[in-house]
Amino acid sequence: MAHALSSEGQDIRDIEPSAAAWDRFVCAQPRAHLLQLSAWGALKSQFDWDARIVALANGDAILAGALVLLRRLPARLGLMAYAPMGGFASQESLYPRLWAAIRRQTGAAFIKLEPGHFTAETAPDFSRMGFKPSPQTIQPPRTIVIDIGDDNDRILKRMNQGTRRKVRKSLKSGIAYDEGARADLRSFSRLMRETGARNEFGVHSEAYFETVYDLLLPQYGALLLAKRAGELLAAIMVFALGDTAWYLYGASSRQHSNLHATYGIQWAAIQWAKARGCRYYDLWGVPDYDEATLESQFRQRRDGLWGVYGFKRGWGGQLRRSLGAWDKAYNPFVYAAYRAALRLRN
Repeated sequence: MAHALSSEGQDIRDIEPSAAAWDRFVCAQPRAHLLQLSAWGALKSQFDWDARIVALANGDAILAGALVLLRRLPARLGLMAYAPMGGFASQESLYPRLWAAIRRQTGAAFIKLEPGHFTAETAPDFSRMGFKPSPQTIQPPRTIVIDIGDDNDRILKRMNQGTRRKVRKSLKSGIAYDEGARADLRSFSRLMRETGARNEFGVHSEAYFETVYDLLLPQYGALLLAKRAGELLAAIMVFALGDTAWYLYGASSRQHSNLHATYGIQWAAIQWAKARGCRYYDLWGVPDYDEATLESQFRQRRDGLWGVYGFKRGWGGQLRRSLGAWDKAYNPFVYAAYRAALRLRN
């Protein structure tokens, strides 16, 4: 349903653009993100979410929009609308209109927004738009981002000594680092389950990774494999859009750990990202604490994302925090019930 809003001589309408038109719009944004692509919505639509693209347009020109994932709340309380690493607007004054359009088009009881990374100068004031900081994040708000725009020697020089040594050893140990095919997903999924059981975290099903492959690879990503004498030692999925690549899924074997395949495959992913024209490589997720706390505790803790911080900290990247999660309630009763449920769960 279109809804017209006049602004400064413009006829701005709610639209649901085609996937191709939306993806062109996303790719043109300075904060272009994988999780706002139509393919990400198609992926999540097959696994517990519904997806909707809501946009504002003047004629054929999209001015603002967001890929919105919808989930039904328990006890028939209604819908939560979730915008991962979005939305986008050509000018800040369009953001409130975008939230209103999402409300109109979805009927959501509240919007959960994870807008991603802004600079201090460009961050909109979401609190003035009726949002409040949320107690629940879905994507990890803190990460480590490596600048890969320099030559390889400078990238290696910024690493700590242990990481640099392991990368170099991994490249001299007879391991082959290659892109995998769809047929490799079974062994990748098996290695993911092994890694999850060893490190006590949940993993997606093989069907999920098959869907990721079909919808996002090879246009936006690659399955990278590290093998020695035919034995799979490590595997990751890495994705790229605009100037950024993201490491989202990874697994490793305990066999031949002294060869450091987990380091070599990340180096291979960095080279893949550089070849795609990326400037940044996002290691995607560390515990949400300041650097002083992370550095003082990572040797003692292994819960949650603490187990991977020790690995990720050595790559010479910058610790960065997104704006986190923000909620805008349209139905105060439903939102209060949601907050109460979170308190009970925690």
